[in-house]
This record gives sequence, C-alpha cells and structure tokens, in this order.
Amino acid sequence: MGEAQEVQLQVMGKVGKEASPARQENETSQPTIPQKRNTKWWLLMAIYSLLLLAGQSVAVLLGRLYFEKGGNSSWMGALVQPAGFPILLPFYLSQPKSPSTSNLETNLPSNLVLASTYISCGLFQAIVCMLHSLGLKYLPVSTYSLVCASQLGFNALFSFFLNSLKLTPFIINSLVLLTISSILLVFQDDSAESKQVYRRKYALGFICTVGASAGYGLLLSLTQFAFKKVLKQETFRVVLDMTIYPSLASTIAILGGLFASGEWKGLGKEMEGFKLGEVSYCMTLIWTAISWQLFSIGCVGLIFEVSSVFSNVISTFGLPVVPVLAVFCFGDKMDVIKAIAMVLAIWGFLSYVYQHYLDDCKLKKQNSNAAATEMVITG
Repeated sequence: MGEAQEVQLQVMGKVGKEASPARQENETSQPTIPQKRNTKWWLLMAIYSLLLLAGQSVAVLLGRLYFEKGGNSSWMGALVQPAGFPILLPFYLSQPKSPSTSNLETNLPSNLVLASTYISCGLFQAIVCMLHSLGLKYLPVSTYSLVCASQLGFNALFSFFLNSLKLTPFIINSLVLLTISSILLVFQDDSAESKQVYRRKYALGFICTVGASAGYGLLLSLTQFAFKKVLKQETFRVVLDMTIYPSLASTIAILGGLFASGEWKGLGKEMEGFKLGEVSYCMTLIWTAISWQLFSIGCVGLIFEVSSVFSNVISTFGLPVVPVLAVFCFGDKMDVIKAIAMVLAIWGFLSYVYQHYLDDCKLKKQNSNAAATEMVITG
C-alpha cells in the first residue's frame, strides 16, 4: 500500500512537471528560454545579435542608396531581400537530418502540407518585400526606419489572436507608444512637402511601410504558429527550412512580377545611368542581398536559441540606429518630430523588453520551485 502511494506521488510529480511548461507556453506563447547560459551561449547570442543589427542597418542604407543614386525598379528593390538565400545553404547542408520515420508514427505533417506552408509563407513574404521596397523608395530612410518600429506592436497584436499572447500593461504601453511614434511622422513639415507630387509619394510610402510592418509582424506570428501547430518541432534544420524554402518561393514570385511588369527591360539603362557607376550598381545590389541574409542568419539564430519575439525585439532595437546614420549618409533632417518619434519608439521597445524580463524571472522561479518539489518527492 505504501509503495503504491509512493508510485502515485512520483507519477503525479512527473505529470505536474510536464503540465507546468504547457501552462507557461499558453501564458507567454513563446518557447522556453534555454536554462544553460554558459559563456558559449552568450557568445552565440552576441554574434547572432551583431549579424542581425549590422545586416539590417547596412541593408536598409544600401537599399535607400540604390534609389537615391538612380535606381528606380521597385521589383528589383524587393528582389534583393530574399534572393540571397543560397548563402544559407552551407549552414543548411551541415545540419544533421532527422531520422527517417513514418509521418503517421511521429505525427509529422505530410510533404503536401509542408509544401503548402512554405509556398504560402513565401508568397506572403513577397508581398511584404514589395511593400518594404515601395516604402524605402518614397520615404526618407530615417522616416522609413522609425515607421518600421511599429512591427513590434503588430507582432504582439497578431500573437494575441494567433498564439494566445498575454497582453500585460507593459505590452499595451508598448503598443500605444509605437503607434503614436508612427502617427507623429505623418505631421512632418518639410519644405519639399509643399509639392503635391511629393505629398502623394510620401503618403504612398508611409502606407506601404506601415503595411510592410504589419505584414512582417503577422509573418512572424504565422511562423511561430506553423512551428507549434504544423511542423511540431523546432530544430535548427527545421528553422532553416522555414527560411530557405519560403525565400525560394518569394524569389520566384518577385522574379515573375519583375518580368511581367516589364521593368527588367530598363535595368540595363538603369545600370548605365547609375550615378556611382555600373560596378557600384552591381555591388550595391549584391551587398544589399548579402546584408539581408546576414540579417536572416542572425534572426534565425535568435529564434532557435530564444524565440521569435526576442528576435523581433532585437531587430526593433536596431531601427533607431538607421535614422542617425541617415543624417550623415544621405543628409536627412533630424527635426523635432522625428526626435520625439525616436524617443517614443525606444520607450516602447524598453517597455516590451521589461515585460519579457519579468516573464523570464517568473519562468526561472517556476522552474526552480518545480525542481525543488521534484527533489522532495523523489528524495
């Protein structure tokens, strides 16, 4: 009788231990942060963060340089964003393959479901890339970057509906601040804006950038949803699958748009008329594509090691750097409204980070209590 009760207690302890992470996942809707944080882990975090921040900043600046110096193809501006995915192939091929087992035995999705997921995400990514290209074409790079800070708020909003993210006061504060930060940029008063043509282009660029930020936030939430409900595994190889295959589909879709629109016919003349020369034209596009893929490696690495939201937080943290660099690179004006928008964006970012800091502390405490309870039961 005593032995039966002891076995029952041990079983209940194991069930409680397994149920606790499930409850935590429902509350935060984020993968558990790795508990082993040694020097190697922190070094990886620093490398991934550096790749993400540097890749994002350089890619945005080079993308604007393309339009600033004579580039005019919106489709080409969109194409360079996913087209550099082949540089990820060495990382992909170096990853060990999962053991070949039946999909029915492991409850994994069929090849048709996988292909549908990759293609759908790729086509949606193509739309987001095109919106980003139009925004970068018609907006000053400083304004573009500040509007893109709203992607963190969109990500939180979509995660609330798709991934049951808990909207705490700090998350709501972040959403409000990022929204106000973007709205403020509508009321800029530059001398050039008195021209009706410029106003129309500015409005189009602003709408496209907000749409791109919303689309990117939704894409991250859908990716997390796909990991949880479709792929049902989170190895680094699977994360690369969700990067490479959608990028391939996105590249094919954008190439189709480039040829269907007829813009490809003017690329030769565009290269000849590029203010920095033909070689600089090619190098600008090549390094833009490489920079976006460095950003992807950093983004994927942070998703694998921590979570998709954490990756988006680091990305948002780097966005205010671009307006400062744009002042020196393109002579953008840093007026009072842009400065206030930047402060609000940073404030919203810090509010979001602080909430995740609280979640991390709570998670550590729960894990510590669960470990202590298990030791008492098994002891």
